[in-house]
Parts: sequence; C-alpha cells; structure tokens
Amino acid sequence: MPVKVSVIVPVYNPGTYIEDCIASLQRQSLPPEAYEVVFVDDGSTDATPARLDALAAEDPRMRVIHQENSGWSGKPRNVGIEAARGEYVMFVDNDDYLGDEALERMYDYGVANGADVVVGKMAGKGRPVPVELFRRNHPRATLAGTPLIDSLTPHKMVRREFLDRIGLRFPEGRRRLEDHVFVTEAYLRAENVSVLSDYVCYYHVKRDDASNAGFQRFDPVGYFANLREALDVVEKYTDSGALRDRLFRRWLRNEMVERLRGKRLLTAPDDYRRELFTEIHKVVVERFGPGVAAGLQPTQRVVAALAAADRYADAVAFAEWEASVALRSSPEGVTWQDGTLVLDFLTEYTSGGEPMTFPADAAGTPLEGAPKDVAAAIAWVKAETAVRFGAATADLLLRERSSAAQHFQPVRFTRESVPAGDDGRVRLTLRATATVDPATLPGDGVWDALVRVKLGGWTKECRLGPVPRSAGRPDPAAAVVGGRTVLPYWTDPHRNLSLDLAASTRRLGLPRADLSVTGDRLRAGLPLYVPGETEALLRLAAPGRTLDVPGTLAPTPDPARSRLTAVLPADVLAGGTWKASVRLAPAEGDPRFHALPQSLRAEDGRVRVGAAPRPGAVRRLVRKARRAVGAAVRKAASRLREAPKARA
Repeated sequence: MPVKVSVIVPVYNPGTYIEDCIASLQRQSLPPEAYEVVFVDDGSTDATPARLDALAAEDPRMRVIHQENSGWSGKPRNVGIEAARGEYVMFVDNDDYLGDEALERMYDYGVANGADVVVGKMAGKGRPVPVELFRRNHPRATLAGTPLIDSLTPHKMVRREFLDRIGLRFPEGRRRLEDHVFVTEAYLRAENVSVLSDYVCYYHVKRDDASNAGFQRFDPVGYFANLREALDVVEKYTDSGALRDRLFRRWLRNEMVERLRGKRLLTAPDDYRRELFTEIHKVVVERFGPGVAAGLQPTQRVVAALAAADRYADAVAFAEWEASVALRSSPEGVTWQDGTLVLDFLTEYTSGGEPMTFPADAAGTPLEGAPKDVAAAIAWVKAETAVRFGAATADLLLRERSSAAQHFQPVRFTRESVPAGDDGRVRLTLRATATVDPATLPGDGVWDALVRVKLGGWTKECRLGPVPRSAGRPDPAAAVVGGRTVLPYWTDPHRNLSLDLAASTRRLGLPRADLSVTGDRLRAGLPLYVPGETEALLRLAAPGRTLDVPGTLAPTPDPARSRLTAVLPADVLAGGTWKASVRLAPAEGDPRFHALPQSLRAEDGRVRVGAAPRPGAVRRLVRKARRAVGAAVRKAASRLREAPKARA
C-alpha cells in the first residue's frame, strides 16, 4: 500500500514529554502500512536519540534521522520533508500529541475535498489555540471568508506534491516565526484549504516547566524582523486592498496589540516592555496603512493608536485599566428537559469587581488618531461598546478537563440594557439559555462549563459560576441519558458548574432512594432524571452469593426523580440479608454499581427493608483508596481513548 501520510517530528531534548507523542502516533487508526513517522533529531543531548533508535528498531513505521543541532525547527522539518514518502506530510511537535483518528480523518477529508492543506481542530492544554475557526467544518476555507489566518502554527497536513511544485520549505536557522512564513505562503498559494472541526486532531501541550520553545522570552528586534518576512509574503501574493488589510490585521492584533494589553504587558519588566513597545511602534508606522487598524475592535484600536503615536506611558496606563476588566457569568437555572441539560445564565463584564457601566445615549464617533489621554480613551471605548452592543454574542463551551478538548453548545440569548443608578448609565447584560445533549459529548470524564462573550473588543471566557453557598442551591439532579450516567455538580470550593460523565471521578450517591418491596416486586424512587424507560441491573449480595436482577428505570412526574422496578427471584425471597446496588447504564456507559442506602431482609417469604450496614473504618479507608486509584486509572484510560464514540 502506498504511504498516505508521513508524520514529521522535529526533536530536541524533549525528555519524557515525547512519550505521549510516540504513544499517540502508534495508536493511529490508519492501517500501519498507510503511514510513517520521521523523527528528525536535531542534535539532542539527552537520552532521546537512544530512545528513538530503539523505537525504530522495534516499530517499522518509525524512522529516525540524526543531525547536528541547527538551532530551530525549520531545518529538521525540511529534512523530514525530503525523507517523506507519503502523499501528505503532517507536522507534529515532540511535546504534543494527536487524537487517535487524526491522520485517518484528516487524510480522508483532504482527499475528499482536493485540499493542498488540511487544518485539524486543536485543543490547547495550557496553550491558546484558535476557537472561532473550529466552530464548524470548512471544506473550502478561504482567507477572505473564514478566520483561517488565525491558525499559523505548522501543525497541519500538507500535500507533498504541492510543496515540491511551488518549492515551499521552512526558513532555517535560529529564528522566530518560521511557521508563519511557511503557513502563510501555503494558504495563499493552495488550490484549496480544508478545515476539519468535528474531531480534535491535535493536542497542543504546555510543558509543566514551560520550557516549550514558544514560551521563551524573545528578543524583540529579531522577532519583529522575522515578522516582517511574513508580511513580505502577504505583500508578494496579494494586491493592496481589503484582503491584504485583513491579513495584516492578524499580525497587528495577535503579535502586537495583544502583547500590549492588560496583564500580559504589566507582568513584563519595564525595560523589556519598553523595548517591545519600541519595536511594535516601528512596524506599525512602517507597514500598516489606516485600513489595517480600522477593522479592529474598540479596545484594540486604542492600543494600536497609542503604539502608532509612540505613547508608551499611556499604553501602560490603559493596560492597567484593562487588567481590571473581567467576565462574570451567574447561573440562574440548571434543569433537565427532553433528555438535555438546560442551563440558564446571566453574563456581563465587570471592572474592579463591580458591574461595568456604559452611557445609555452613546453615539458612535470615529477615532481620529490616538485619544488625548487615558480617560478619553476609556470613555471612547465605553461609548463604542454601547453603540455596538447589538453585535455582542454569548457562547457556552464544554471543556474536557484532562484533554482540554472543547465543544460549542447550542445557545439562545437576549441583550438587555439595565439602568444603573440615576446618572443615565446602564449595565450591558446577556441573558442566555444553553442546551447540552450529553449524548453528543465524545467520551467520558469531567467537562467544565465555560461562558465566552464578545463585547466591545473583549473576547473573554470564564467558568459558569460561582453559585454562592448562601444561595442554598442544591446540586442539579444526576441523570441517565444516552446510555451514560451524567452528574452535574458545583465544584468545591469555587462553586462552578461541571459535568461528570459515567461517574468517572465522583461517586454518584443515592442517599434518597425510597426502597419498598410488595410480594416479589421491588420499587425504589431514585434521585435521578431519565428521559424515558431504560434498562438497569439490580445487584443483590449476601454472604457468599451475588445475584444480578434485570430492572427498569422509568420517569416520574418529578423530573428530578425516577422509579426503579424489578422482580425479586425466589432465591432472595427464601431468606437472608441482601445488600442492594444498581447499575444504571449499560456496562460500556458506566460499568459501576451504585450502592442503595437500604438492605433487604427476607424471612418466611416476606421481605423487609432496613438500613444497609455501614462498613468498618478499615474497610471504608480501603474503599476510599480503591476509588482514588480507580479514578486515576479511568482518567489515564480516557486520555488514551481520544477516538470518540460520537462526533461533536
């Protein structure tokens, strides 16, 4: 079989961080003969060369090339391209890893759409990744019609023939932004670029010691010299006008303005941020016409104007104000309806911990140059934010805690201007309802609920919460939906909303089970939501004996409760004391049995219900330890199962 994909991995002193990368490459769903992995060791001085040689000796899919240290990733990637035998090449960094079906899905999607470049959905574990680009699939993504330019890291699948035909390779040597130069030219010259968003293909990982190359402080002079090379590529392959301004805006926004905003600027030493500001000022006045900054959001426009005017002190003062701005999202309801979890919440921006207020009768005014001072800048931003309130948006995302994979959920929202005192000012709030279908979430584990709001130049995320303890709000009802147990809960101590699927880390607990027996019929009212009848399995255990009894879970008029029914076998009715537990979902959805708080005592054909005996102190400690070990094992297993049962 011809090689479909060659994975190219530049390697330099990754230590144990390479193990997740290797494991994910060996788990790929493509047939073994359909892909290869080319590790290019760039003069590593740790134990990695020997590790890779041993790997290649035992796995025919793995190849290793050793070379002297070149100083950066460009040359190792180019060496890998030359050695590649695949129809496509896929670039992976040595401290990241792939979803199990990444190569197969990206290859099939690229072939189906005739793509020269395939961009797979990314998850950032401690690292920022594009969000809006992966809201949906883009079979034919364009730079003018999608936020494609937001993704300039090299972690793409690219047709090898395309690279050879246009002679595209990475800049080499110790430098920055070699990936921007390469990817920008690939986007501009490709016949088609496809974006696959319904599966997390690439996990971008921040090392625990933050030693990733991209996290090291850079020399501003060299960095912005390299950035100018990416701008040169845009100028070479575009005409002056709206598209060029749109593309340039990406570098102005991400590489310049965002580095001068809020805490990101304030945490740097003063001498370093002065040097950074000076180099940004030079690029802004040298390369960007007025149309570039004109498309920015209000806060970004102010920062860009201050940089162009070379007003460092005002930029710092504006950053201090922006650092006080945060997003707050308050839950107002968490209920089950028609098999989905309905989340009602109110969200708004705060400043200094208090709701931010805006002029009620604001009128939009153009920004001519930089505002005269920081007070004027803040006033202009607030006025523009009020004027643009009609474009504000709210989203709810669920983020899987161990992998950082995140998925948009359906949301409806309304925009509300709420009077704030007698001075003609208002609060700008968004009242939203999100609908979560647990059956669409790809995999078990803990999913954290996050709210994402775009308003006035800020795009911020925060956890959905907190719920004050004084509110007395109980945990939402657990449920059995889509063949899995779902446990929504408020985290401790922060009181934010999370969902535990398949009770992967938390005990479900059924303390309010109302158990009764009439004849051979067992009935139990359980604090669970079920959308319809579903199978359950009742386990009855006596000394030396265990019986599994089929049962049925059915809804009741109270949506927070369900009814378990089962027919007790003759062995139970004959006598003995039986502890009761129940499996609420098929074994593949949640294999565990959850203890009921009552036991059955049978004598002379009659069954009485009593409190279940509590285990001794030693046994309780053993069970607690087992649960901790089990949770750790399930978390590790969840990480290994990146291939989802359902696409989201």
